[in-house]
Amino acid sequence: MVPELSVNAQDGAVPDSLVVVSNREPYSHERGDDGEIRVQSAAGGLTSALDPVMQSRGGTWVAWGSGDADMAVATDGVVEVPPSDPAYDLKRVPLSEAAVEGYYYGYANQVLWPLCHEDTGRIWAEPAYWDQYRAVNEQFAEAVDAVADAGQPVWFQDYHLALAPRLLRDRRPDATLLQFWHIPWPAPSVFGHCPHSDALLDGMLACDVIGFHTAAYAEQFLHCVDSAFPAATVDTDSGTVARGGDRTRAVANPLGIDVEGVRDRARDAGVASIRDTVLGGSRSDTSIPIALGVERLDYSKGIPERIEALAHLWDRRPDLRGAFTYVQKASRTREGIAAYRRYRADVLDAVERVNDRFGTDDWQPIVYTEATLDNETLAGLYRAAEVAVVTPHRDGMNLVAHEYPVACIDGDGALVLSELAGAATHLDGALTVNPHDIAAIADAIEAALELDPKEASDRLARLTDSVESFDSSGWVARQFSAGQSP
Repeated sequence: MVPELSVNAQDGAVPDSLVVVSNREPYSHERGDDGEIRVQSAAGGLTSALDPVMQSRGGTWVAWGSGDADMAVATDGVVEVPPSDPAYDLKRVPLSEAAVEGYYYGYANQVLWPLCHEDTGRIWAEPAYWDQYRAVNEQFAEAVDAVADAGQPVWFQDYHLALAPRLLRDRRPDATLLQFWHIPWPAPSVFGHCPHSDALLDGMLACDVIGFHTAAYAEQFLHCVDSAFPAATVDTDSGTVARGGDRTRAVANPLGIDVEGVRDRARDAGVASIRDTVLGGSRSDTSIPIALGVERLDYSKGIPERIEALAHLWDRRPDLRGAFTYVQKASRTREGIAAYRRYRADVLDAVERVNDRFGTDDWQPIVYTEATLDNETLAGLYRAAEVAVVTPHRDGMNLVAHEYPVACIDGDGALVLSELAGAATHLDGALTVNPHDIAAIADAIEAALELDPKEASDRLARLTDSVESFDSSGWVARQFSAGQSP
């Protein structure tokens, strides 16, 4: 088994200047209805982990310029960020509508996403998707080559850019290249469904270090390499691959969160006001306990099974009707893909059925919202919830599972967590479930609501300790220390 990197990696391993390469940009420029150009900051684990590092170390972030005013404010595609206090360069890669359709909505999210989440029935590999994926990866490699200084390490992020490391290696044979794969890596029998599996592996093996969230993902990657390239020398104990002139190390390096940032936002949040806003239309008594789900409307997240589990629980335990409300905070995503539009419709139908079946004049069982919440409001919603339910079918990590216990600064809160999420491999204290077992999810929610106070406190303390061990700043240091390790 590939060992997990030590949590004690030092910041000294992080270079003084680097190039980060990702599909999504940390800042975008958007033109409002009034014609004014405004800056928007991206949210999420990648940005929250890497933007502070780039601000302190400097360098260049290369990303798709997705904002409608991005290129208008850039010089040769480059703009200094953050706008309020520039600390590093953002190099924007302009993509045509056809490129976005084929590379992003097509290959990345209709081939690689379902493949890595082991949902092969959803794979749709139109030839044009692969052509655009290759072309866009070439664009990214050219952009990096144009801005990277000699000796600057280049760190590629995620499944959108599997080919770019090889394309850059051909231009810069001596460069230090790293990659982090933020979603799961599938078993060889599943990866074999991909019609371009060998090309993807070849692209990634141009890297010196490839990071995955868990040891299991890293080991499955190595097994895929061993199966695809018999001439390669693969050592799963050390996590290394020697193939031709390449030597690559695959490492397990869980991504965490900005622990103190989440805790501070939860402390500053107006919890009572947030509860009133969320529950005000569902019940006059807004002190009712909350069970909470927070995720994108992605078919890997297991929302329909969770809603059915709630119906099963309220059917089996009539006394729990009116005893708590489930809040589903959902975010629309990838609506250019029909499967995502159908998924959203299925979720809305399921919510309506449960509310129609169990709702009363003064109690709405499920409160569903797609409202955009800022980070402080979201942290306050975590703090307000007695239970968080995180039950994806499969997930690379799932940072909601990290954020929730840290936000529970009042000392109460329970986490129901899918055993198939990467977070389940190192978070101690959650009530883990099979995300396909509807009855088991219902039982876990019931148990979480009725935990003995001493056990609840113990579980929350263990969860918090686990999350603190994998702070996001340590993730960056561990990734670069891996390149210095034997």
